[in-house]
Amino acid sequence: MRFAIPLIDGKLCAHFGHCERFALIDADLKSKMILKKEEVEAPEHQPGLLPRWLADRGANIVVAGGMGPHAQGLFTERGIEVIIGAPSEEPEKIVEAYLTGTLQAGENICDH
Repeated sequence: MRFAIPLIDGKLCAHFGHCERFALIDADLKSKMILKKEEVEAPEHQPGLLPRWLADRGANIVVAGGMGPHAQGLFTERGIEVIIGAPSEEPEKIVEAYLTGTLQAGENICDH
């Protein structure tokens, strides 16, 4: 399972489409362990680009603070689960919370 988490200053970026980098974290659902983490520079923001770009990098789950409904639909079309309303934490903490069933998702903070 590969998680994609948008980052700014090393923590989850509240607005998905305007992050500096993405943390790509591979995790094993059975053992509930993080296997590998890499960070990649985010491409320049263009509507509709990130779902394809992250799918090409093997993402299965995208965790964000907020995301517009169009982007959510594009991820869903690619079979990528979207979790919105996540807290601004380090990406490893977010994935660990997901793996243990304690990730608290909240309201979508994106208004478009």
